Amino acid sequence: MGLSDIKDMNKNDFLGILGLTTKPTASVRMLGSLGMLGIGLLCGAGVALLLAPKSGQELREDLGQRLKELRAGSADDAESGESSNHASPSSLSREHANP
Repeated sequence: MGLSDIKDMNKNDFLGILGLTTKPTASVRMLGSLGMLGIGLLCGAGVALLLAPKSGQELREDLGQRLKELRAGSADDAESGESSNHASPSSLSREHANP
């Protein structure tokens, strides 16, 4: 390691040599927390669907029918090259929650 190598080093390089790292910023910590919140929301929505007041058979039939409709719509859109406004998973769960 020569003098020219030292000139090209930045703060993180020096800290790495010493076995240290920089402290994460508040925004980096916030993004991690928001990511975990998003995962929790998705898991909660899935559990809410599973614990809905419908019987298991009715729920499976209803979800299966909605998935078939979404797939058929997606296949039609792909063939025609157009996009249309199909029900999103979040709107499906809202419809299911308010019978």
